[in-house]
Amino acid sequence: MTENLQSGQDEPMSARHTVPLARGLSTKLLLLTVIFVLLAETLIFLPSVASYRVSWLRDRLATAAAVSIVLVQGDPADLSREAQDDVLTAIGARAIAVSDGGVSRLLVVADMPPEVDTHIDMANVGMFGEVAGALDTLLYGGDRMLRVYGPAGDDAREFELIMPDNALRAAMLTYARNVALLSLLISVFAAMLVYAAMDRIMVRPMRRLAQSMLDFSAAPDDPARVITPAARADEIGFAERELSHMQERLQKMLAERRHLADLGLAVSKINHDMRNMLASAQLISDRLSMSKDPTVQSFAPRLLRALDRAVSYSEGVLAYGRTQEPLPARRLVNLHPLVEDLRDIAGADSGVDFVNAVPSGFEIDADPDQLFRVLTNLVRNAVQAMIAEAERINVQRLTVSAERQGGVCRIMVSDTGPGLPPRARENLFSAFRGGARQGGTGLGLAIAHELVRAHGGVLELVASESGHTTFAITITDRPLPFSRTAEGARKRG
Repeated sequence: MTENLQSGQDEPMSARHTVPLARGLSTKLLLLTVIFVLLAETLIFLPSVASYRVSWLRDRLATAAAVSIVLVQGDPADLSREAQDDVLTAIGARAIAVSDGGVSRLLVVADMPPEVDTHIDMANVGMFGEVAGALDTLLYGGDRMLRVYGPAGDDAREFELIMPDNALRAAMLTYARNVALLSLLISVFAAMLVYAAMDRIMVRPMRRLAQSMLDFSAAPDDPARVITPAARADEIGFAERELSHMQERLQKMLAERRHLADLGLAVSKINHDMRNMLASAQLISDRLSMSKDPTVQSFAPRLLRALDRAVSYSEGVLAYGRTQEPLPARRLVNLHPLVEDLRDIAGADSGVDFVNAVPSGFEIDADPDQLFRVLTNLVRNAVQAMIAEAERINVQRLTVSAERQGGVCRIMVSDTGPGLPPRARENLFSAFRGGARQGGTGLGLAIAHELVRAHGGVLELVASESGHTTFAITITDRPLPFSRTAEGARKRG
């Protein structure tokens, strides 16, 4: 047991290394936070740039409206060419006009372009129109001529101006750059805050849990390696408390196993020597049984039975102590002839009526050798229980039957014996505690239960009363591989 623990420590100890920073939870959390915040900022980036474009154009239109009102109150012809150029240069326009009552009046003009590329109605600009216009200006603008028109303030008149879009595009690019930089700074700052919070709340406790597992696996018998759970009411605290309880239970279990292993080694040595001594005593008792002395004849059978039980007990303990069952080599087994081989174990001279009720051709997916051992233990126990009864007039019948429901096979072993005593039922399938008869070890049922579990099946006591005891073995067929299932479907098709 100690050697197994030592060999099992090699792999956990070699695994004790720090996770590379690039693959750690902290780095992943930081990068994901930055990416998610940038995605969120992207959702408001385009509407923000579009809103800036509309505000920029409204400001230019409002300025043009103010100039137009001044010019309308006076005479635009009084403005010199230089003054007109100064007004247009200040606004960044080529021409300014006003429309009142359906009559349009050109107030200031300089280098009137032959055509206008885009018309923008400031009174009817929707959200999607703003975004589409902003993208159009950013991607394709810079050398186009715009006609911007619409009301200004509460004035009922409509003002318009003709202007190139190069200044608008330059202003939008500058604004977009500033917004992008600000978004990146916000993302990094938010990521750092989230990282700091998550690192304290989740990452560090997870590292502590992982390190505790590694430390405990390196020395599971050291009480100091058991994690001390933090006083938290969330999932991390629950996991730490459960890990602590599991480590304590495992530590206790390992201590018990170690004690049992040491005790088993000592018992095996004692039983080995005792078996040799009992064999010698059995030879002497055989000679005593041939004596003609009535006194010797009266106690010799009891002595022989006591020695036989002692030898059987010693051999059972030794066999159970060194048994390491291999995994079952499962295959399709014809159960009827296998059960028929158990007839010799029942013994023709025992007076037990053995009934093989398994249907001819009944197949089960199991290891034939291990299944035979399971049935042998059940049959032997049933036969011994029936022949131990004092009343010879009782019917002594042992029946083995089987049935299938879909992919589940069920084997029943029934006898007409006295039934299991309460102590045996309470400690069923427990070695050295579940003996059904006086002097029994209970090893047969324990071994049978272990072999059935290795098949993924269940061994259970269905009924136990005076005159009727039934054990049931339930084994499920193995699922077929997908390739074989598909091949069968093609053949059927």
